[in-house]
Amino acid sequence: MNAPSTGLAPPKDAARAGVEPTPDSFWISLRYFNLYRIMVAALFLAASLYYEASLNLGSHGLERFRTICMWYLAFGIVFHVLLRHLRDRFNLQLSLHVALDVVAITLLMHASGGLRSGLGVMLLISLIGAALVAPRRLTYLYAAMATIALLLEQTYWTLVNDAPIADYLQPGLLAIGCFASAGITNWLAQRVTANERLARQRGRELETQVRVNQRVIQEMHEGVVVLDRDGRVLQHNPQAQRLLGMDALRGAELARLVPGFARVWKAWRESGADQSPSADVSVRAREVRLRLLEAGTEDDVTVLSVEDLSRSREQAQQLKLAALGRLTANIAHEIRNPLSAISHAAELLAEEKRERDRVRLSRIINDNTRRLERLVADVLQLNRRDRASPELVHLNSWLVEFLEEYVTNESVPPERFVLESDRDCRVKFDREHLRQVLWNLLRNAVRYSPAVARSIRIVLGGYADQVELSVIDAGPGVSPADQGNLFEPFFTTDSKGTGLGLYLARELCAANGAWLEYVEDGPGAHFRIRCTEARGA
Repeated sequence: MNAPSTGLAPPKDAARAGVEPTPDSFWISLRYFNLYRIMVAALFLAASLYYEASLNLGSHGLERFRTICMWYLAFGIVFHVLLRHLRDRFNLQLSLHVALDVVAITLLMHASGGLRSGLGVMLLISLIGAALVAPRRLTYLYAAMATIALLLEQTYWTLVNDAPIADYLQPGLLAIGCFASAGITNWLAQRVTANERLARQRGRELETQVRVNQRVIQEMHEGVVVLDRDGRVLQHNPQAQRLLGMDALRGAELARLVPGFARVWKAWRESGADQSPSADVSVRAREVRLRLLEAGTEDDVTVLSVEDLSRSREQAQQLKLAALGRLTANIAHEIRNPLSAISHAAELLAEEKRERDRVRLSRIINDNTRRLERLVADVLQLNRRDRASPELVHLNSWLVEFLEEYVTNESVPPERFVLESDRDCRVKFDREHLRQVLWNLLRNAVRYSPAVARSIRIVLGGYADQVELSVIDAGPGVSPADQGNLFEPFFTTDSKGTGLGLYLARELCAANGAWLEYVEDGPGAHFRIRCTEARGA
């Protein structure tokens, strides 16, 4: 049976055989245990040589006692050499050590007059020492070996020297002590070993986490500074030193180095660190944002985040330019087709003499002109999405008025719509933006749903402080392949559409703190607007 593992890296042979390695602490304990054995053997030998039989050591055979001590000492020295050069088969070596102790102490006890010599207590020390590092089964095996030796020793005195049967009480009690002390010691040692293994594992995990955190902090684009309660720098990463433009930060008082930081730091300390204030300051011609964060430690330290605003603005500008480039390319592509159709129809119209064909060509020109007009109108809406003027809107009454306006302007039978509401909702939303979003959703629903009664549902509901406004039609819905592109600009499945309707609808919702999404929960299309309910207004 193998000794408990502590998670150390196993040798190649042990790993190949699937055997867990013996901890180094066990080998060290066995070495000290053997040094104790050498000292005991040497002490007994010296005492027998100096005091002879006056200490009751070797009273039944002094020469035999000295011989056993010498052999005991010799074996202890051999074991010490083996422990220094042979770090393998721990359980076998431990068992040999314990067997030597049991045999040697029993023989020394026999040469000293049996159990009345008091040497039987030495067996307890050996068993307790072995129980600290031995597996549980071996621990009880060692206790059984000591018990057998004690009983055999007492039996010898009973048979040969006619010792009374009542003398078995002492070896019996000592045997019980052997099992009890070995078992309790081993149980405690197992708990200590388990705790040590857990502590070592947690230590490795903590060390790994610390190294990963240090690596991330070192490589991150933002600066990180750790401040003490007086605002002095305890730690920082290289990025913070570069952003703040300081040669030496550690130990410096940041309020004196960074203009405008003293005010933020004072407000932070007075507020009890309940908030995370930030300030945009200029440090050596560089715009940076400083943000204070509570570290949540008992040392009362504060984490300061230093963000390079110029870099963030450059990235935002690059994203805007990239989006503008894609938008311009899409607009050019969308305009090219109608212009080409108009140009071709105009050339044919100049040559065509039949009235019927002239009417058809004129209709083509008018249709493509209106398509261009819708495209231009939608593009102009892109510039207005940030001009939101939110106001309080009572959705229940507003939806009724809006639906009446829609069916009148779009010439759609009102029977096709059904309005469902289970709560009285009020939201902060730009009325014109909400009108454009819902108008676009209803126009798509009318286009793709069957022209029957109650084919389009407008559902108002929600939960907690969330309001959900849904437009659900009875049409075929959106295919899974097209759902990922629904809100992309210029994506459309209608040959006459511009592909900007849903994109603009989501942008207008975002400008008002709302979210437009497609929900796949039925056979038809389901578009849902989610926003926060306005309370106390």
